Amino acid sequence: MNPSSGVHPVDEVLPPQQMATYGLQHVLVLYAGAVAVPLILGSALGLTQAQIVTLINANLLTSGIATLIQTLGFWKFGARLPLVQACSFIALAPMIMIGKEYGLPHVFGAVIAGGAITVLLAPAISRLLRFFPPVVIGSLITVIGISLMPAAAIWLGGGNPDAADFGSVPNLLLGLVTIAITLFVYARFSGFVGNLAVLLGLVAGTAIAAAFGLTDFVQVGHAAWFEVSAPFAFGLPAFGLTPILIMTLAMMVIMAETTGNCLAIGQIVGRPSTQATLGNAFRADGLSTMIGGVFNSFPYNAFTQNTGLIALSGIKSRYVVASAGAIMVLMGMFPKLGALIASVPRPVLGGCAIVMFGMTTVAGIQELSRVRFEGTRNAIIVAVSVSVGVLPMSFPALFAHASGPLRLVLESGIFLAAITAVLLNLLLNRGTALADEEAHAAVAR
Repeated sequence: MNPSSGVHPVDEVLPPQQMATYGLQHVLVLYAGAVAVPLILGSALGLTQAQIVTLINANLLTSGIATLIQTLGFWKFGARLPLVQACSFIALAPMIMIGKEYGLPHVFGAVIAGGAITVLLAPAISRLLRFFPPVVIGSLITVIGISLMPAAAIWLGGGNPDAADFGSVPNLLLGLVTIAITLFVYARFSGFVGNLAVLLGLVAGTAIAAAFGLTDFVQVGHAAWFEVSAPFAFGLPAFGLTPILIMTLAMMVIMAETTGNCLAIGQIVGRPSTQATLGNAFRADGLSTMIGGVFNSFPYNAFTQNTGLIALSGIKSRYVVASAGAIMVLMGMFPKLGALIASVPRPVLGGCAIVMFGMTTVAGIQELSRVRFEGTRNAIIVAVSVSVGVLPMSFPALFAHASGPLRLVLESGIFLAAITAVLLNLLLNRGTALADEEAHAAVAR
């Protein structure tokens, strides 16, 4: 609680200028990942450049709407936590599969149906929270942080591993300078300026890149001033049984990742997620996914990239993240704004990401520090679940021979870590799980 106001930091409403600035910081962090799904899907399905732009604008608009639903909430929809929503990479491969086999209308039909099924399943899936004691939560948050590092490495190298200049000295130096600036601001300043360490690092890094000709703002001039994605721009959705089943499986994996993100954010902001929180978060995911299908977009879940920003900045207000949602809505309607934010060079993003993603890993380590290891089997649970969780990102070719639904599951390190930690805890810790929960509750108090 804020001692002066009696308001929990999650529910604190900051001055408008701070809300907008902190919200913009969240948008800059997520932008590159948020537009990746429509870019990759559009390219894989052979869409025209104009059609891909339509997908990107729709994605930004509905990502903002999804973030507002999740943070502000209404009735039983929305976790009311600072969760930034954007298109899930988990659903990308299934959507490409459906699009190539059945066509784009079936993709959007499956997205709408998968969202509706998620809303219906939310109460049942939320009851699984009891299988997530501290040893499972800590392992899961740690894997979330570690699994983000490949994205940071790709950004640091330039964003495109196939490019001739990927990993070049200028890219790496630009990323390192950005890290140095971010750390300097974070260590040297406190309060409002210190909390903007990531934003100032991004701005300074972009300015340096522009001075040395490593980025430009040409696309800002080419972008339209105003454009709104119309519902069903690619035709009315089609509903086929097989595409819906494939998308439903993807949504189950998304719900597992939503569980991990809610638990991680809940621990960081000091408002642990309950069964009701998870149920509301799942319903919001489902509703946002349905809206996405109507407006030519895709399934949504919380963007893990922003978890580290909350841990680093210490700004826990869900209204700050809601302001980020409002900015994304504006970006979806005013493409010039989106083009301006897209001009941030990938190495600059990579530099800031190294700091932020590392903070997510630290949050997992802090949670594990509260777990009792002496006289228990918790050490082996953490060792195996974290190791299994990082397999998909440490060597992706390991599961290259898997196909269909099995590959969808095996490619999600967070899902593998959660399943492994839950099963090992049930098998090895049946007699000590309750004692650990009570000890954790005592520490929390």
